[in-house]
Amino acid sequence: MKTELHYYDIFPKVFPAGKEITVTIKPLGAHAEFKNPDKIVLKIFGLDDGNPRDYPHRKNGVKVPFEFNGCIKFTYTFPREQQYFIRIFDKETDKRLLQLSVYALDEDLCGRYPLIGDLHMHTCRSDGRQAPAIVCANYRKHGYDFFAITDHNRYYPSLEAIEAYKDVPIEFNIVPGEEVHLPDLPPDHINDVHIVNFGGKYSVNAILKDEHTDEFGNDIDKRRFEGFPAPEQLDEDGYRAEVDAFAATLNIPEGIEPFTYASCVWVFNHIKKAEGLGIFCHPYWLSNVHQVPENITNYMLKTHPFDAFEVLGGENYYEHNGFQTHKYYEIKAQGYNFPIVGSTDSHSSVNNENAYVASTMVFSPKNERVAIIDSIKNYYSIAIDGISKEFRLVGDFRLARYATFLLQDYFPLHDDLCYEEGRAMKDYVCGVEGAKETLEFISGRIQKQREKYFAF
Repeated sequence: MKTELHYYDIFPKVFPAGKEITVTIKPLGAHAEFKNPDKIVLKIFGLDDGNPRDYPHRKNGVKVPFEFNGCIKFTYTFPREQQYFIRIFDKETDKRLLQLSVYALDEDLCGRYPLIGDLHMHTCRSDGRQAPAIVCANYRKHGYDFFAITDHNRYYPSLEAIEAYKDVPIEFNIVPGEEVHLPDLPPDHINDVHIVNFGGKYSVNAILKDEHTDEFGNDIDKRRFEGFPAPEQLDEDGYRAEVDAFAATLNIPEGIEPFTYASCVWVFNHIKKAEGLGIFCHPYWLSNVHQVPENITNYMLKTHPFDAFEVLGGENYYEHNGFQTHKYYEIKAQGYNFPIVGSTDSHSSVNNENAYVASTMVFSPKNERVAIIDSIKNYYSIAIDGISKEFRLVGDFRLARYATFLLQDYFPLHDDLCYEEGRAMKDYVCGVEGAKETLEFISGRIQKQREKYFAF
């Protein structure tokens, strides 16, 4: 966390451009008090407006009057969208004493709050290590706002996680999900493209009866969310026939296996029917060789049957996220566009160097399933690469600039509150006395923090 965030609170941090805003700077402790307010000057600098020394005609570094009552309070109209530095100088020496940052937004981003989440990860119900409820708590401790368990072939672990916390108030949004793997039917009905069903209200895996659905018997409520209608189940012959018939309606070019591509589209169409977000995952994962043949990757990205591309995923070698990032920008430069996300694809939430290698920042009006899915579909998301100590961002340049400010000046404060809730969540599911009361006591703090820092 920046040192100045420990010393001073500035609020609001984010607000509409072109509207008069009153900003408060509050010292956090006696060591940070403004001893001689009559001997300081407050100036505002636009990050994009050039060095005042070199571009004096642009009048960057406007001197602004302020009120003082232990806190500094000033009113100003920030003219356009960008980051602004609030700088305080010694009036006599012109020495800079303090710099804090705020951000002005154009109208379309106002009312959209930044949320960080993971749309693809695993628990011990498939090939992960921890139980669903524990993984939720660990991710909340790490600062995540929303989250989906997407175990291989299985939808019910995500419902298990939701059920675990249904009787306590938490501000962590647990969304249903699964990683879809439908059976290969040799010799020529093969599909190993990995697809995530994020937030879909029924299981696509469970459309086919197999050993994974047999784990929970024939309970329809283990394969759907909130009573949403689930499709009739198919056997393998019915699945093959349905996808073959669908493939015959598509103009699939030579060199692309018809069943492979058609079955992907079939899955994505089901995810849409289930009101979820269909994610095309990690084509450059090294599974012996790249998991998806290059011509299929190119065709998928250009035809865009999915809702979002997992541009950043759960491996820390360069070929994985590096190649996916290059491919995204290359295809985009050719005139194709699609939403992107980043996810950990984690298989352990503790003692795992890959546990938090990527995430998604979504700009959404609410931390709710439908709002998050709609926001991603409408291109209000950016992928965060957390492999190195210094984060990297993939996506729209405008959102990257705003997200950089948020990761430096908002999320460290947000993450402090998340850690406390995540710790109490873990205590609750482990039966620690008083955990429920702790969650009830701290409930609503994240929402209050958003209302304080975002003047929408």
